[in-house]
Amino acid sequence: MPLITQDENNAVATRLQSFKNMGKNVDEMRRRRNEVNVELRKARKDDQLLKRRNISVDDAGSPLQENNGQTNAPIMSIQQIMEGMDSSDETKQLTATQAARKTLSRERNPPIDAMIESGIVPKCVSFLTHYQNPSLQFEASWALTNIASGTTEQTNAVVQQGAVPKFINLLASPYMHVAEQAVWALGNIAGDGPVARDLVLSLDALPALIGLIKPDTNESLMRNIVWTLSNLCRNKNPPPPFDCIKPCLPVLNKLLYCQDKDVLADACWALSYVTDGSNDKIQAVVDNGVVPRLVELLGMEEVGVLTPALRAVWQHCHGKRPAGNNIMKEAAWTVSNITAGNVDQIQHVVNSGLLQPLIDVLSSGDFKSQKEAAWAVTNYTSGSSPHQLVVLLQLDILKPFCNLLDSKDGKTVQVVLDGVSNILQTADKMNEVERVAIMIEECGGLDKLEALQNHENEAIYQKALNIIDNFFSESEPLDPNTAPSEVNGQLDFSSTNSVPDGGFSF
Repeated sequence: MPLITQDENNAVATRLQSFKNMGKNVDEMRRRRNEVNVELRKARKDDQLLKRRNISVDDAGSPLQENNGQTNAPIMSIQQIMEGMDSSDETKQLTATQAARKTLSRERNPPIDAMIESGIVPKCVSFLTHYQNPSLQFEASWALTNIASGTTEQTNAVVQQGAVPKFINLLASPYMHVAEQAVWALGNIAGDGPVARDLVLSLDALPALIGLIKPDTNESLMRNIVWTLSNLCRNKNPPPPFDCIKPCLPVLNKLLYCQDKDVLADACWALSYVTDGSNDKIQAVVDNGVVPRLVELLGMEEVGVLTPALRAVWQHCHGKRPAGNNIMKEAAWTVSNITAGNVDQIQHVVNSGLLQPLIDVLSSGDFKSQKEAAWAVTNYTSGSSPHQLVVLLQLDILKPFCNLLDSKDGKTVQVVLDGVSNILQTADKMNEVERVAIMIEECGGLDKLEALQNHENEAIYQKALNIIDNFFSESEPLDPNTAPSEVNGQLDFSSTNSVPDGGFSF
């Protein structure tokens, strides 16, 4: 950020003649601040697939092959499937259940409703307790997982048959493929919404899931566990009972150091959900020590972890792209929730050294990460003290922040406009609006604001117009003797004002 020496005060005063020293009353500033806060999110995630169908690319991993040598189960009608399931012969039950699973694993248009209407769900649920036949448990779990990947009504068909406690019991199975399929099924059920999520939590699924996380847990199982944990932490309306999910915070902290990028991404998702709430929840996350790791994750290099062919297979099976290159974005999102906290929590961000990596993301990250970094900065400016705002400005935040005013994404532009407005409102209360306005002009921000007055989006146009009208309009010439001073070469925003110890309240 360019600093203006005492010798340049006369030149500064000349340039300041084009700016408006407003001096709005406290009530007006509070009203405008509240309007900004209403618009600021704690976290409103982009649409993400909450459920996943287990689509089999081949049957190489099916225990049925190992047990009976079959390479392809016979194609069976729904009626034949039900007849096989109703048989007292366990071999026929297993063959029919595998056929049902394969039918439900079709990539396109699986006949979920027809299967439900045929009565397959209670049969599969009953098979979950056949502990003497883990292959049958596995195939039944897989079929139910895919039914629960559908609509709320389809998921309810599984829940209402009492599947949830049986899946939780299967988490203790000595057969890891059975336990993993139960994890996946619970993830789909929890992802349906707050009612199903809270049911899973109320039956103590969380401790059982956490118990599966061990040093020798295989990669696939670990990914499914953390994805399911993230679904148990999500949903705002209402959020999950905090006492139920609080035990997973130390686990999520440890998972942030995992080398698997999909695990990292889902751990960040989970933390962003937990911090999407009251300051008490934010503090619980901070107290678990995640912030230092977030500093590292914001600087993580993007590394492709899958070849294009394997990436295509992963997306085919799981319905989403691998999360290997999203770590920076997810970390920035979690940071944005923390910076939406109180002054002490914002100070923890400052003390942990998070601001510089955040600004680096804003300067050179991919656009999705920049967008989350912009949210973090705007949330910071909304709740920070005057001193904390000075710290942010001294790190040259304005140029990369204002550069996003050129974004084609209208929501991002509005977020930055809110942040710029917050900065100028705080500066105005400190009688420093002129100096900050010059900084914005010098980094090209004023030109971008003026250009936005022609934006097709009315909300963007109005926000830009208000900033220019309130902070950049013509006024009386500034007396050079009133220009702010510097202390040790740094901006001193307190030299011309008496700032309350707690910062100004708006």
